[in-house]
Amino acid sequence: MDPLRIVFLDRDTLPETVEFPAPRVAHELIPYARTAPDQVAERIQQADIVITNKVVITAAMLQQATRLKMIALAATGTDNIDLDACNRRKIIVSNVRDYAIHTVPEHTFALMLALRRNLLAYRQSVVDGRWQASGQFCYFDFPVRDLSGATLGIIGRGALGEAVAEIARAFGMRVQFAARRDASTTTEDYTSFSNVLRTSDVISLHCPLNAQTRGMIGADEFSLMERKPLLINTARGGLVDEHALEHALQTGQISGAGFDVATQEPPAADHPLVKLLRYPNFILTPHVAWASEEAIRAMAQQVRDNIEAFCRDAPRNVVAGFHG
Repeated sequence: MDPLRIVFLDRDTLPETVEFPAPRVAHELIPYARTAPDQVAERIQQADIVITNKVVITAAMLQQATRLKMIALAATGTDNIDLDACNRRKIIVSNVRDYAIHTVPEHTFALMLALRRNLLAYRQSVVDGRWQASGQFCYFDFPVRDLSGATLGIIGRGALGEAVAEIARAFGMRVQFAARRDASTTTEDYTSFSNVLRTSDVISLHCPLNAQTRGMIGADEFSLMERKPLLINTARGGLVDEHALEHALQTGQISGAGFDVATQEPPAADHPLVKLLRYPNFILTPHVAWASEEAIRAMAQQVRDNIEAFCRDAPRNVVAGFHG
């Protein structure tokens, strides 16, 4: 049997310090630092297995990839892959799961704490000489609020949402999980979507991006936020209408926002989130919530494990494709 041809389309989405563990099967690994959209079809044409983190693979790109048997995602999200096309072609798609169980919740709380206590604004004021000018041991230019006693609304109750809830309870926060936006009834474990928006002091997003969740927080939703909460998004760009976010922040519908994701990555200079950086109550980080060294190593290991499982005819973490 000829060695499997494995193509990694975006190796540079992993740091150089993390070595990608080679699958323990006969193979040839061809890593590309990056792959532009017009390069995808050619690069996957002769591949048996494709590894990708964020490169988009469409049905048209798959047409000439007659050897392709598996797409191994180096991520949990699947919105960059045409899953319907993979189902039709019987191409197994496997993702990685729960590798970011510590890093994303920790980043979520880093954003939450920085905003709730106005750390960026106070740091900048010290840089600008305000402390010396104040003439006393402290000053109160920006509000400081505790997390203890605050209500946290979590949208998305997967492993990450549950991990965030566990940390929140340790801070003394009251936690409520939002039911689906279109749910007609709720159970005692969930609060209606609209009530979460109305009653939360902090709202944190931990759900996938799909047809049901795209634009789930827009102008109408911001208008419901009676407690002027913080909005934290370490999940996916596109969950929030970014123009509506800009308006909500500028008009005080929310007290601040911390985002690690954007609809366009990297965002252009005139992107709404970039324009909001002039406000001290907005923090934008470059999609690194997932990127602790420990998490990246666990993710790379899981990609290898998924490939090896597929080669044993026992694919795991399957999100598309048929087997048997």
